Amino acid sequence: MTSQSVTTRRLAARGLAPASAENQSLIETFLERLWAEAGVSRHTLAAYRRDLEGLARWPGLHGAALDRIERQVVFAYLAQRTAAGYSARSNARLLSALRAFYGQLLRRGAISNDPSRDLAPPRIGRSLPKALSESEVEALLAAADDDSPGGLCVRAMIELMYATGLRVSELVGLPALGVNLRQGVLRVRGKGDKERLVPIGDEAQHWLQRYLAEARPTLAGRRNPDALFLGVRGQVLSRQHFWLTVKRLAARAGIDPVRVSPHGLRHSFATHLLNHGADLRALQMLLGHASLSTTQIYTLVAREGLKRLHQAHHPRG
Repeated sequence: MTSQSVTTRRLAARGLAPASAENQSLIETFLERLWAEAGVSRHTLAAYRRDLEGLARWPGLHGAALDRIERQVVFAYLAQRTAAGYSARSNARLLSALRAFYGQLLRRGAISNDPSRDLAPPRIGRSLPKALSESEVEALLAAADDDSPGGLCVRAMIELMYATGLRVSELVGLPALGVNLRQGVLRVRGKGDKERLVPIGDEAQHWLQRYLAEARPTLAGRRNPDALFLGVRGQVLSRQHFWLTVKRLAARAGIDPVRVSPHGLRHSFATHLLNHGADLRALQMLLGHASLSTTQIYTLVAREGLKRLHQAHHPRG
């Protein structure tokens, strides 16, 4: 049985018909041109394909070609998806795919009217970062207590990330020359290739000194790599490797691994600083945010934590 027939059977089981040959051709042409003109990623191409094929298979289309439908049809499809439980974020991505699709057809002169033009994108609520409590961070750090070279590397990385709020890409990309233990600062190259100086803190500095003295020479061997943090074979650690390591430590510490990620340590750093009275502008500089509005989301996290504390302990909470 071919993959096409399997797909057809699965669609039929869900009460859907496969996209017509005409619509499939329109979608393929769009994706090929989009890749050639804009160089978008394969993930974006796959997402756009799913969204457009979903509309092309929709029974409410009544077999019409995608380049000959009206605004009301697109609106009805979006309304049906919303009623079916699709999230605002999912529908916003669909609308983005439709605008790219019909925008390309307009530029080619294949259509004279864009049916997605006047549709307002759905409002997407601002999601709050997932921060650990201070006790959970302590438990995570305790779970990383391993005196082997690899263990010291992991402990130093987690201590440093929590102490500085580095992005995980900044952490794994730190050069050995970017550390100044005498002054207790890091020279970090962040987004937009912008450099900033970040203070380390005594505890993180202690573990970084131990790693540099006891572990890194063993991990580096006879090589002289530029990277600060190295794997057991002397290789530069990837973000994915560090992410999986943090997940394993979370499970060892009795914390749900779903709630834990390297980026969550950055969120925890910011939230805990605000809880202890840090200035928002100073936090913006430490995090390397170009805009203060990006940093302000952490005030919502801190506020939610204070509300829970009040409700749990105040006699009239």
